[in-house]
Amino acid sequence: MFGRRKKNDAGSASAPDTEAFVDGVEDEEPADTGADGPHDLEDLDDDRETVAKTRLDLGSVLIPLPEGGQLQVEMSQAGSPQAVHIVTQFGRITIAAYAAPKSPGQWREVAADLATSLRNDKAETTVETGPWGRELHGVTANADLRFIGVDGYRWMVRCVLAGPSGAVGEGQPLVQLAHTILRQTVVDRGTDPHPVRTPLPVVLPQVLAEQLAAASQQQAAAQQSPQPPAPEAEPVAPQQNSASEQNSAPQSTAAERDRAPRRGASGSAIQQLGG
Repeated sequence: MFGRRKKNDAGSASAPDTEAFVDGVEDEEPADTGADGPHDLEDLDDDRETVAKTRLDLGSVLIPLPEGGQLQVEMSQAGSPQAVHIVTQFGRITIAAYAAPKSPGQWREVAADLATSLRNDKAETTVETGPWGRELHGVTANADLRFIGVDGYRWMVRCVLAGPSGAVGEGQPLVQLAHTILRQTVVDRGTDPHPVRTPLPVVLPQVLAEQLAAASQQQAAAQQSPQPPAPEAEPVAPQQNSASEQNSAPQSTAAERDRAPRRGASGSAIQQLGG
């Protein structure tokens, strides 16, 4: 495990005094992210290159990949990556970092907004307590969802779990896996100014970016390639064919049928309908 360098003022301010968004759920103390992750890159003794050896480097977050996990990259309309999903046998995990104030408390506000949005969409919504405090559990018509948030120093990490019915319940393998990944996640807030709640930039590793670019070019080339012209149908002969010849003969076009003499009742059923 890597060492840590503590910030003097990180986490020293108390959370803002706002009301709990769910009746009967008491407010928790801000999570001690220094003891249990996610970690701030500036707090670590190891440099970025060392940290990235055991994690997927996405610029603002460095995430350990579980065994057997596969990646799905979500692109914006502008063509830039906006999310990277980890697909596992249990469901999907998405971890992203956001700009936040120096004092903790942003996740509490975000969770309240998420709960309101889910309820407006007629989803069943409950709040459970996890390693970092409140976790939002939503049951929708399409999937079960769980939102986990962690406040850091000028950043907030949000983890979204999506799976089939029952997959994101407390103690389920997908939830345990997400907790393990979050504990080992490293956040690189950077020094650039970002408005509060703004997603921090996602930067794909060069190998992954090249694979996506190649796949995109192949798809574009396939869409632009001209379709081969349809072969011209042979004109219908005026003489009566045998039954086997009628079944094997190519179908004529509408224009050719207009020019060709009509068949009598002795023709095939398709030919009768076409005439």
